[in-house]
Formats: sequence, structure tokens, C-alpha cells
Amino acid sequence: MTLLVTLTVLAIVLFVVVLAFFLNKLAKMLAGIADTLGQVTWGVRTVEKQCATIGPAADVINDNLSAAAGDLERAAVMAERYGR
Repeated sequence: MTLLVTLTVLAIVLFVVVLAFFLNKLAKMLAGIADTLGQVTWGVRTVEKQCATIGPAADVINDNLSAAAGDLERAAVMAERYGR
């Protein structure tokens, strides 16, 4: 009976040691993933700051293109008149 208790305790201790080892390994892997995600977040913020000027500039470009399209339509109508 003593042998059985000793082996059971030894198995439990071995299980706890192996579990602690792999949990430690997993914690290191998760720390590496957290570092990578931090770098990705930093990169996304940088891109966001660099792209912040695109929105207002696109509005100005769209306004200018709309005006140019209107002018081209008027020019086409005038060309039709002069062509007849």
C-alpha cells in the first residue's frame, strides 16, 4: 500500500512539474505574440496618421473634378453648336 501511495504522489508531482514547464513555455510564447501585436498596433497607428490627409484632399479633388466635368459638358455643347 505504501508503494502505491508513493507512486501516486510521484505521478502527481511529475504531472505538476510537466504542467508548470509547459505553462511557462506557453507564457513565453504569448509574451512574444503580445510584442508582435504591439508592433502591429504601432504600425497601424503610423499608417492612420499618414493617411489622415487623404480624406480632405480627396474631397478637394472630387470638387475640382466635378467642376471640370461640368465645364467639359458645356464645352461639348458649345462644340456641337459651332460644328453645325
